[in-house]
Amino acid sequence: MAAITQVKPITDVPSLLSASAAPQDPKFYQDPYAFYARQHASHPAFFWEEYGHWCFADFKSVSALLRDKRFGRDILHVASREEIGLPGPKPHVADFDLTEKFSLLNLEAPAHTRLRTLVNRAFVSRQVEQLRPRIRQLAHEIIDGFEGAESVDLIKAFAAPIPAIVIAEMIGLPAEMAPQLLNWSNRMVTMYMYNVTHETELDANQAAADFTAYLRDVIAERRKAPREDLLTHMLTTDRDGDVLSEDEVISTAILLLNAGHEATVHTTGNGVKSILDSGLDPQSLFATPEQAERTVEECLRFDAPLHLFTRYSLMDTDVDGIALRKGDVIGLMLGAANRDPARFAHADRFDPFRTDGAHVSFGAGIHFCIGAPLARIELQESMRVLFERLPTLRIVETPRYGDVYHFHGLERLMVGWR
Repeated sequence: MAAITQVKPITDVPSLLSASAAPQDPKFYQDPYAFYARQHASHPAFFWEEYGHWCFADFKSVSALLRDKRFGRDILHVASREEIGLPGPKPHVADFDLTEKFSLLNLEAPAHTRLRTLVNRAFVSRQVEQLRPRIRQLAHEIIDGFEGAESVDLIKAFAAPIPAIVIAEMIGLPAEMAPQLLNWSNRMVTMYMYNVTHETELDANQAAADFTAYLRDVIAERRKAPREDLLTHMLTTDRDGDVLSEDEVISTAILLLNAGHEATVHTTGNGVKSILDSGLDPQSLFATPEQAERTVEECLRFDAPLHLFTRYSLMDTDVDGIALRKGDVIGLMLGAANRDPARFAHADRFDPFRTDGAHVSFGAGIHFCIGAPLARIELQESMRVLFERLPTLRIVETPRYGDVYHFHGLERLMVGWR
């Protein structure tokens, strides 16, 4: 999720291969797909002027580059800051940077391999399958709480609490902490937005400091009284004498909490909107486990929760005739790749019955989302219960997407059912 900055200006870009779209322009973030369609029709590999780096919008390139070992989320394991002109750390975001230092999202092999191996067991499919009953229970309890109302903001009332509670309980934090965890997480992820202000940085850093302090207290308790939870597992797991440091445990817990709900919240909101806009019978889309799976995969493809993921070029190299220097940034446009007409039939149509529904919303390669199995189950179960309980659900106010590109999610989704 974290933003990567192009540190050396790129010059001599042919105007034909250059494109402009302001990430904070409401016309853009309300409907980025119009821009993506133009690039698909002209140059899916292009220089994005506002970001100052090359981007790739076609499915084939994005899928391949996510796996390409010439590119990585980190650069300082193969180059010094001086070599590539990377500015030094900002003192006023030191607490935030500490949470990122050991983040699975940013590490490269062998550090990434080591850390992922030590935490991966909790997220394999056979483990998270056991959470289906708990997710269904939560969905019912939450709907019980608002069913008597005339209308509700589905993002705040339903989409946000379920994944926050589930990931908190997995890690070993009390469900009643979910609102505070959401507050810290929402403030921290603003750091990944385009053109972040100094005030935003200060607030995100304070959230990171408070989040870290809370986890240090919980870790101290776990060391005294271990439990059957992921936090205890991370503190005690030992692979041939290799154990995680406290800072590694904190970075991983924060990443899992932040990433473990943010994308699922967006996909729930975007997915419910897509289903209701389609005119299809929502209940039929979750009538069987197989159809529920296809529906969720199409929600993830059609209106993805994350639209841009960046990589550093780890060496001087070339991609489709584009010369890249060591340290250059490339943008991999997940949302655009998922709508590539060269890959998907009727790419701009929501079709939960399609058979060509592969997508890159969870990434690929070594950074493929560790929580993908959990997210899929949360989406399948929560939306199935939602449409079972509220079969007449309808949108009662025009939805608007939040100004959080390259995240892509609704600010709110007002729905009624009477």
